[in-house]
Order: sequence, then structure tokens, then C-alpha cells
Amino acid sequence: MLNKFKEYIATKHDVFYKIFLVIISVSFIVYVFPKNISFKYNYQKNKPWLHEDLIAPFDFGINKSDEEIKQEQNELINNSKPYFKVDPSVYARIEKEFPRVFDEDAANMGILPKNKSYKINKEFAQSLLSEIYKSGIIETNNLIDNRPEGYTIYVLNNHIAEETELNSLLTINSAFVLLKERISHQPDIHSKLIFHVFESLLQHNIVFDPLTTSKAQKEQLDNISLTRDMKQKGQRIISRGEIVDSEKYKVLESLKAEYLSQTGGNSNLYYIVGGQFVMVALSISLMIIFLALFRKDLLADNRVLIFILLNIVLAATITGIALRFKITSIYILPYCFFPVLVRSFFSTRVALFMHLAISLIIAMVAPNPYEFAFIQIIAGFIAVFSIIDMYHRSRLFITVGIIFLSYCLAFLSFSVMVDGSFRNINWITIQWFGVSAASVLFVYPGIFIFEKIFGFVSEVTLMELSDINSPLLRALALKAPGTFQHSLQVANLAEEAIIAIGGSSLLIRTGALYHDIGKMEMPLYFIENQSSEVNPHNELSFEESAAIITGHVNKGIEIAKENNLPDQIIDFIRTHHGTTKAQYFYQSFLKNFPDEEIDVSVFQYPGPIPFSKETAVLMMADSVEAASRSLKHYDAQSLDKLVDRIIDSQIAQGQFANADVTFKNITVIKRIFKKKLSNIYHLRIEYPQ
Repeated sequence: MLNKFKEYIATKHDVFYKIFLVIISVSFIVYVFPKNISFKYNYQKNKPWLHEDLIAPFDFGINKSDEEIKQEQNELINNSKPYFKVDPSVYARIEKEFPRVFDEDAANMGILPKNKSYKINKEFAQSLLSEIYKSGIIETNNLIDNRPEGYTIYVLNNHIAEETELNSLLTINSAFVLLKERISHQPDIHSKLIFHVFESLLQHNIVFDPLTTSKAQKEQLDNISLTRDMKQKGQRIISRGEIVDSEKYKVLESLKAEYLSQTGGNSNLYYIVGGQFVMVALSISLMIIFLALFRKDLLADNRVLIFILLNIVLAATITGIALRFKITSIYILPYCFFPVLVRSFFSTRVALFMHLAISLIIAMVAPNPYEFAFIQIIAGFIAVFSIIDMYHRSRLFITVGIIFLSYCLAFLSFSVMVDGSFRNINWITIQWFGVSAASVLFVYPGIFIFEKIFGFVSEVTLMELSDINSPLLRALALKAPGTFQHSLQVANLAEEAIIAIGGSSLLIRTGALYHDIGKMEMPLYFIENQSSEVNPHNELSFEESAAIITGHVNKGIEIAKENNLPDQIIDFIRTHHGTTKAQYFYQSFLKNFPDEEIDVSVFQYPGPIPFSKETAVLMMADSVEAASRSLKHYDAQSLDKLVDRIIDSQIAQGQFANADVTFKNITVIKRIFKKKLSNIYHLRIEYPQ
């Protein structure tokens, strides 16, 4: 039993590897996603409540809106009372300096201690200074300027705050006004002396305390209530069919917030992770099932599966990071980049199913999930449909514009449907759509990077390779001009046929141009390059000639690798003769040496046989085009017989056993080859004499 299990594992290791890749991808996506509990009711503003009557499951407060909280904060800041503090060192310093300043000023004015007015003026000045500093002189500040009568502030004295009317405090100016008033009632006072002394000594002893003011203001802001009303447990919130107006919407949002806060914790975390894992796995399974049913060739290639899963993981990762760091809007993220990138390598359907999986996965954690999924699916599908060909640079700019317009149209239509007007539309979102659409312009660098990593070939690369002015094709045209012309004709035949039966026309055209580059090494040994009656094969044995003819396949592979041609193009070089024989030299050997034992491998091409629709069509086109050059008379009947004989012979030899071509496809291909060859050789209707 154990041996059978080991044998089963050994035979199914590729399947287990694919399952492992999917599990790793799903696990990573779940890891980067936020673990938020979802509210089980879906609702929209200005739409009917579609669920059963909702009863409050617990007491909860109705949260204030951000605008209400902001208004309260502004009112609190405007109405908060500033804090000032008394600096006792000011009066202590003035009291100490007073005798010296008074004596100096009095002496300068001729008032000496022996004079009678000396004592009167000194006692008056000392008494008034004490009275002024008992009230306090406040520092002027824009926080207290132009305040109304009765306005109060807090004055800190020995760390004790006392609310004080601003009018009860003096300023430097009001202190001199008080001084002037007192002097006017004292005829014995020397006003000039007293004013001079006060000018030298007066300073404010009550100064603004920004630290305490800020701290008190912060405490008040922190104590602002975030709720404005309460709903009791068992109280009806909303009934079925009732419109979710603005007030009901606030109540539902408050219930939702309280529900999410109460249902947190590690026990719920396990359920969240489990649910996310299953939902992500189901979404990715859609992609896998599609590949298994319709694109087995892609699913069989682990590079393709890794590439598709990597795109899904990248889209989920940037979303998870964006939600963790609370960016302005996730609509700024480049979701249309991924399907366009996949479309550049594979078919439209592959790109669409991958984008569908991405949209479903991200909708799990996106705000307004239905809106997100609707907008992204519309924009992504239109993006893929608009990419007809990637090798026209203007097409990508047109696609960006189409994506942006589809984003805007989907968003505006959804917003109007929900709100019933254009008044509440968040127009800033439009600019995020512009950024997201513009990210598609980075597809070209992405194509280059993923081509190098995975070895894929994009339409852009194929277009560059199919340029007949490329160095390798120019070398072929110079060294083997006949082969070059043959390759062009094969490209035309194969391209026309693959378009008719379905396949990559650009891939087969590029493969056709390079399939015979191995003939550059010894061009004169191939009949299409011989310009005279001298045939170098006349000097060789049949085995040597066959080795040169069949050797152009391996030589072509070497040249292709030296010039860094993609593997998909090298496949055409490997398979364009399959495992057929160099028939001319093989049959010549049999005819001339009927009694000798023959080594068939000497006359056989190395293979392998074609394994795709494109390589099979190229093999047919190559053989038919080459054979057509040997016809002595060109007419419809001879060409028909030639095409049927060549392709039927290849079928009989099993050359298309691994290729995805049907007899219906082959019938279509034959018809196209006959028509194209007739056009090439200019066959016309034979008119009567």
C-alpha cells in the first residue's frame, strides 16, 4: 500500500506542485489582507432597507459626523480661555532697584534727602508700585486684544489657577494712566520725578503660558463626546422597505462601528482568516478551472501558472499595504495594469478571467465592495478588449484614455444611482482614476522585465524580431538569398492559414522568417541558393549530403541561441521538418544501393514533431512551398495534387500527432495553400484558342 502511494505521488508530482503554488499564493494574500470583521447587512443611502426589521442588539451611541466634530473642535478652540502666569521675580527685582533709581533721579532734579518733598515723593512712589503689582501688569497678546467687557482668563500664581477678569489687570499703558490720575490729586508730588522713576522700573509681571494653554486645550478636545444620542437595546432601528435617509444612515453606521468594535478578538480572528482563505481560494479556482477546461497547454506550463498567480498576489499585496497605511483612495492603484500585462503574452480570455479573480478577491476588503467590483470589472474588461495589438505604440495611449473614460462612466453612473443626484459625488475620485489609468503606460517596462524572468514572448518582441532589417535576417538575405525569399513565402502562407483556423499570426510569421537560418552556414548546398548548374552534392556521398541537409536544423538552433532568440522561435526551427527524412537522398541511396543495409537515422531530421497549432502549420507551409518550386508545369490541378500529397504524407507519418490541429483545420489549410500558390504562380483561366 505504501509503495502504491509513493508511486501515485511520483506520477502526480506536477499536480501537487501546482496545488502547492495555489496554497502559497492564497496564504500570502490572506496574510497581507487586513483582518476586519464585516457587518452582515448591506445598505445604501437613499435606498430601501431590504432586510428584516432591525432591532438594536445592544445599547450604542449615535456617532457624530466628522463635520460636527470638526465644528465643535473649532468652537472649543475659539472659546477656550488662555493661561497666564505671575512672575514674582519681576516685583522682587523692581523693589530692590527702586531706592537706587529714585535717589539717582531725585538727585538729578535737585531733590535731596534733606528736602521735605523727598520723603513724600518716595513714599508715594513706593506705595503706588506696590498697589500696581498687587493688581498685576499683564503682557499684551493677540489672544486678549479687543476682548469684550467681562472676559476672563486664567492666571497661575504659585501653580494655582484662578479665573480673573481681564479688566481687573493693568497693562503698562493703563498703569501710567493710573499714575497720572493719582498724581493729579496730590499737589505735593513731583510729577516729572515720579514719571521718570516709573518709566525706568515698570515691567509686566503676568506673562502668557503657551504650554499650559495648549495642554488645557488638548484635554478639552480629548473630552469632546463622539456621540450625540443613544439607542437602547431592543429599540427598533429601521423597518423593511424603509428608506435609508441621512439620519438613518448615521444610525446604521454607528451600529456598524459599535458591532465591529465589540466583535473583535483572537477567537474571531481565526474565523476571519478561515473565511478569507476559502474565498480567495474559490476566486483563484475560477482561473484554474478555466485553464483546465479551455487552455490545458497553459496550465501544463508551470511558468505560466506562476506568472498568473504572481499578478494576482501583486494586486492583492498593494491593496493590503494601501489599506494598512490608509491611503486616500484605493482607486489610485493600478488594477488595469495586470490584465493588460497578461494580455500582452496570452489570449484575451486568460486576461479577463485573471482580472475577474483579482476583482473578486480585492472586493472582499475594499470599501463599498459592490461598487469596487462593478467599476473594476467594467474598466478591466474594456482595457483588455481595447488592446487589439500591443506593437502599435499609439494603441497603448488610446487604451489609457478608454480605461479612464470607462472608470468615470462606471463611477458616475453608480454614484447617481445611489445618491439620486450629482450633488454628493466625490469629484476628487476622478483624478485617482486618471492616475490608475496612466499606470497602464508602464506595461512596456513590465513586458520587458517579465520576458526576461519567465522567458515569455510578447507581441512587441515578435514585432521587433519580424523586422526584416534586423541583423540576423539581413545576414540571411545576404548569405542565402534564395532561402530568405523562401522564408518570406512560407511566412505569407503560414500566416494566412493560422488566421483562418485560429492562432497567433505574429508568432508564426516570426517563426517562419527564422526557421531556415541554419542554411546560412552552407547556403550553396541548398538548391534555392544555387545560381549555376554546379551542384556541390555531386562530390559527396548520399549520407554526407543528407547529413548537411538535416544538419541545418541543429545549426539553426545554435545560431538562434547565439543571437538570443526566444525559445518559442527556436521551437519552429526544431520542428519545421519534424522527424521526416531527406527524401531525395534517402530514395537515391535505396535506388543505387538496394542490397546494402541502410541506417535510416542518417537521413532523418532530428525532430521533435510539431507540438502546437503554429508549428504544425509552419511545417505544412514549408514543405508545400519548397515542393512547389520543383513543379515543371503550374496549373490548378498540379498544385492541388501537390498540396494534398505533401500534407497527407505528413499525416501518414504521424507528424501532427502532438499538435492541436483537427482534420477540419487541415482541410481549411489545404484550401488556403492552394489558393495562395495559385496567386503566387499567377494561374489564369485557360481561354479557348
